[in-house]
Amino acid sequence: MKTTSKSLVICGTDTDIGKTIVSSFFVQGLHATYWKPVQSGTENGTDTQTVCKLLSLEKNRYLSEVYKFKTPVSPHWAAEKESQEIDPDKLIIPKIDELLIIETAGGLMVPLNRNLLQIDQLKVWDLPIILVAKTELGTLNHTLLSLEALKNRNLNVIGLVLNGLPHEDNPKTLEAFGNTQILAKLPIFSELNAKILTQEWNKQQLKQKLREYI
Repeated sequence: MKTTSKSLVICGTDTDIGKTIVSSFFVQGLHATYWKPVQSGTENGTDTQTVCKLLSLEKNRYLSEVYKFKTPVSPHWAAEKESQEIDPDKLIIPKIDELLIIETAGGLMVPLNRNLLQIDQLKVWDLPIILVAKTELGTLNHTLLSLEALKNRNLNVIGLVLNGLPHEDNPKTLEAFGNTQILAKLPIFSELNAKILTQEWNKQQLKQKLREYI
C-alpha cells in the first residue's frame, strides 16, 4: 500500500451548505472512497452513514471517522464537552490506492481545537480543494471571503460547486471576482439516490474539468 496521491477535499462556505451531498456526488461519479475525519453531531446519524446509505457503499469504499462527537456544535467545543481534544497528528491522510474524497466539518474557519482552525489543517494536508457554496443571497460575500482565505494560504482551489435554485448573476460574479471556475451547479433534488447522482454527474461532464486530479 502507498499513500494516495489522488485526494480531493470537499469544504464549505458554511455549515449545512450541502457538503455531504456534494461529497456523495463525487464519490459516486469518480467511484472514490469517502472519509469524514471529524464529525460533530450524531443524534440523527453521521454523514458517513448518510453517504453509505445513499450510495449503498461497500465496506472498502468508506473510512471511519477519527473523531466523532454527539453535540452538533463546532468540533473544538464538541470535543471539550466530552473531555477530549482533537489531535492534528491523528488526522493523517490514510494509506489507500483509490481516489479519496475527504469531507470537512463546518466552514473553513471553525476551530478543531483551541490552537488550530480547520483551514490550518487544510494547509497541512495541502490537497486540491473543492469549495461548496449556495446560490442564493449572501453567497457572494461568504464565498469570496472563503476563496480569499484559501488562496492567501496558497491552497489549490480547483473550483466551486453551487447548491440550490438557479441564479442569473451569482455564478458569473463568483467566477469573475473569485478568479475560479464553477465545476457544477446542483439543483434541489426532489428525490436522491445513487442513480440520480450518476445521471447528474454525466450531465455536468466533470471528468474533463478534473482530469489532472484523478
